[in-house]
Amino acid sequence: MKMHQRVAEIERICGHTFTDKSLIEAAITHPSAVEGRPVSASYERLEFLGDSILGGIVATDLFERFPEMDEGGLTRIKISLVSGETLSKVSKDLGMAPLIVMGESERGTGARGMHSALENVFESVVGALYLDAGYDATHDFVARVLGDYVSPALALRAVSPKSRLQEVTQREMHCAPEYKLVGEQGPAHDPTFTSVVLVNGMRIGRGEGSSKKSSESVAAQDALERLGYDNDGQASDPPEEPVAFADATD
Repeated sequence: MKMHQRVAEIERICGHTFTDKSLIEAAITHPSAVEGRPVSASYERLEFLGDSILGGIVATDLFERFPEMDEGGLTRIKISLVSGETLSKVSKDLGMAPLIVMGESERGTGARGMHSALENVFESVVGALYLDAGYDATHDFVARVLGDYVSPALALRAVSPKSRLQEVTQREMHCAPEYKLVGEQGPAHDPTFTSVVLVNGMRIGRGEGSSKKSSESVAAQDALERLGYDNDGQASDPPEEPVAFADATD
């Protein structure tokens, strides 16, 4: 499929004709397809922007839609909606999978690689749409494609270790956890990522996984256990030793 055909299809999905076509070209291009070229040639920077824009839109809409719901419930719904599982499914259902430009090194990753790419492309498309069309058009797109997934039932449980940890740190420490990628090993088609999670600059968890997001999830679970919380995010026995590590970067 030619690039102009891919762009036209994304425009149809978004309901917007892009003035700056280079934005949407980058938004659907995996970094493996543009190795050696500037970072702006792939979706990485747009993914960063789109993640923040998406989170803000979802948080605002939930705040207005559920005026009686507490912070914990709103957090659980938000994290479910912007999770990799939800975004990759939505992206696939919208027909984005065949539109993603992948490099040879990434094509061998199979379903795992595509799952991650679908999530990242969704966020990057949101970022591109925001830059080209503005907030209102981006809000309308997000509301349209995620609206069916919004349910107050999602507030009844924490859906991931990252959501549970965010609830705990916001409630107990009045701050959000910060994730940092500290290592990447192995071949391009089968890498292992290492991430740490920090609270107030102190490392409280560490994890490894086959993707950056999975390593963050493992790090969050490690942090919960060290903080003395069980798998449901409920307090169990307090840790016998301090949970913070001396070195926040390893």
